[in-house]
Amino acid sequence: MPHSCCLYSYKETMKKRTYYLILLTIFLLYACVPQAPAPLPTPSIEPSQTPSQPAIPAIPTATITEVLPMIHSQFADVLSVQFTGNPGAYQFAVEISSPDTGCEQYADWWEVFNEAGELLYRRIMLHSHVTEQPFTRSGGPMDIDADTVVYVRAHMNTTGYGGALMKGSVRDGFKPVEVEAGFGSGLEQVPPLPEDCAF
Repeated sequence: MPHSCCLYSYKETMKKRTYYLILLTIFLLYACVPQAPAPLPTPSIEPSQTPSQPAIPAIPTATITEVLPMIHSQFADVLSVQFTGNPGAYQFAVEISSPDTGCEQYADWWEVFNEAGELLYRRIMLHSHVTEQPFTRSGGPMDIDADTVVYVRAHMNTTGYGGALMKGSVRDGFKPVEVEAGFGSGLEQVPPLPEDCAF
């Protein structure tokens, strides 16, 4: 029969081995069992660092009274037509509004033509009218009768025809009239034409 001290020593050794074996088993189980990946850290964003959405530009809106001046701003408009004289020798005084900037862009003439599209008179402008808007220039004489219906319009050296024009006669007066785009454009090359611009 073994001695009691040896038996105690044996038991203690077996306890230690069992303890280490359990620890080793737990370690192996922990090492072999797949673990869920640790969540990535979420960056904290201060209120002042919050990404802002790009601003959506506002859609411009305009009323018809605002749009018409923008359309006509590139053309010369006839505002009024006054007349003096007698049949066969009338003088016209034409008031014009034009976006003149100098000789590079200015109203270079106003003209009168009949319903058949024939040029009756053209008043050439010798210079721009940057600081004088609207302006009035007279011309004539015109060989027309009091009841001859004519058109009066102005021309820009850059954009040509396209502004407001008037239609009427000496007897009945002149009123604004709407015409199709390109109306009477064939007269643009008919002389007389401007030769120079002073300023």
